[in-house]
Amino acid sequence: MPLYEHVFMARQDVTSQQVEAMTDQYRGVIEQNGGKVEKTEMWGVKSLAYRIKKNRKAHFTLLNVTAPPAALARASPAPRVAGCRGPPSATGGWTGRTP
Repeated sequence: MPLYEHVFMARQDVTSQQVEAMTDQYRGVIEQNGGKVEKTEMWGVKSLAYRIKKNRKAHFTLLNVTAPPAALARASPAPRVAGCRGPPSATGGWTGRTP
């Protein structure tokens, strides 16, 4: 199975406990579909290079995931919980409006 590094961002106004809950939810979806989260790193609140939806900072979390591609395809709607527009589209760009 391929190894993926997945970084997701959550808005700065959510608490650390909520970010951990989002991470656990994402981990659950991956594991239900035959994958495994090898490592999780909470990077904390960092400044963004540019504003996204009027936010200048975000919570960053890194996940090292070993999973079949189908498991990640099923898990891709999970980042919407974090306040993101959505997963990358099939063409490689992000869905929704650009910042």
